[in-house]
Amino acid sequence: MSDQPGRGAAFEAGLATRKAVLGDDYVERSLSAAGEFGWPLQKLTTEHCWNDVWNRPGLDRRARSILNLGMIAALNRPHEFRIHVNGALNNGLTKEEIREIILQIAFYCGGPAALDANRIATEVFKERGLL
Repeated sequence: MSDQPGRGAAFEAGLATRKAVLGDDYVERSLSAAGEFGWPLQKLTTEHCWNDVWNRPGLDRRARSILNLGMIAALNRPHEFRIHVNGALNNGLTKEEIREIILQIAFYCGGPAALDANRIATEVFKERGLL
């Protein structure tokens, strides 16, 4: 990844958190696929989302995962929801807790959002051998 400019301390700290939450393979694929065009967005996301926000002391990673699942479901971003179900599991949430989050999503975001979230979570649980 030496062809990726501007990998300073904030990037490296964010990268460590990003990999801990989302997994090394997923993050490495995202960075490798970015190319010259997508690199600035990867850099921005890694430094500011994953370092400046995720590494703040005010909330632990479990709480951040809970928030993300609700917000991403509300925004109807199924690809990101899948990624963050995996992240939530990596951050210690149980499938039962994720089910409760989806029930909350049903009332605050609507049935279609909850149905999509439930389908995606079920797929992730099966992939990880949890169902």
